[in-house]
Amino acid sequence: MPDSERDLLFDDANGALAVGELDEAAALYRRCVALDPGFFDGWHALGMCLLKLGEVKEAIGCGLQATTLRPNDLLAWTALSQMYVRDGQIAEAEFAKGNARILSLGGKVLRTEG
Repeated sequence: MPDSERDLLFDDANGALAVGELDEAAALYRRCVALDPGFFDGWHALGMCLLKLGEVKEAIGCGLQATTLRPNDLLAWTALSQMYVRDGQIAEAEFAKGNARILSLGGKVLRTEG
């Protein structure tokens, strides 16, 4: 099965990020999530890339989308906490960090049906 356009863009974005082309990486990650709004890895990567670029408010939006898509993802909550800290939103950062702590101890933030 051939790679999807989204996956090819994601690979290109990761390559751009690896060589320090953050603006190019962010543009490619944006295209990934535009093609597939439910693409957790794309939202997470875009958020981290934007954080490195200093686009903290937009990074937080991406981080929130990532935690919405995967509410029990430790890395997503840890990243969101870092984003809030950079923005000076300490209460929100502590909340996100608390969720990460729950997950690191084997708990769940949100129980999923199934």
